[in-house]
Amino acid sequence: MSEATGAGRAPGAGEKDEKDDRRGVAVLRELARRHGETFAQEAGITLKNTPQPLYRLLVLAVLLSARIRGSVAVAVARELSGAGLRDPRRMAAAGRRARVDALGRGGYRRYDERTATQLGEGAELVIGRWGGDLRRLRAEAGGDVAALRGLLREVPGLGPAGADIFLREVQGVWPEVAPFLDAKALSGAERLGLPSDPGRLTALAGGTGPEVLAAALVRAALDKKVAGSVG
Repeated sequence: MSEATGAGRAPGAGEKDEKDDRRGVAVLRELARRHGETFAQEAGITLKNTPQPLYRLLVLAVLLSARIRGSVAVAVARELSGAGLRDPRRMAAAGRRARVDALGRGGYRRYDERTATQLGEGAELVIGRWGGDLRRLRAEAGGDVAALRGLLREVPGLGPAGADIFLREVQGVWPEVAPFLDAKALSGAERLGLPSDPGRLTALAGGTGPEVLAAALVRAALDKKVAGSVG
């Protein structure tokens, strides 16, 4: 029997695949509906391809990549914004003491001195290298996601995890990044019993925005209750 007529294919395999796909579509639809808030949205950032929200996302990625609770990182990002530190020039001009104070008000105390310094150094880098506009960083990467990730990692305090956080969130406004589902997002898919291939997950998610899909899967990875609510 030739391959075209189904040689080597287990009986009922097609039906099982279809059933798995239907489950995957249903799970991802419900996951996105209930837990698809991006971390930028949670931090009060309306993400657009303009300098200020992109910089605020960068700061959020630095905070989220530290060894503190995500809720604290989000609260601190909101506090920094409320203090007027929404762009690199204001962040740099504020001084380390003002940054430490803002971090403390947000509940970020364990690494406040180091993080305050990193935020200042990062602001200076963004100003000096990209004129305060992360769209220039994007242009420098030339559509290469690996190059973009490498440039992001030059920002003080933004290691591999932080770069991935930024890319997960920014793919909604930088479409060349999509679909970007990093190891954390894929671990959420695994917890839900879904495929581990980013392209397949994106297909099953249908019209769900890639940044929403990524955020929802990460939330499933971080909290088994999230996974249990839709699995």
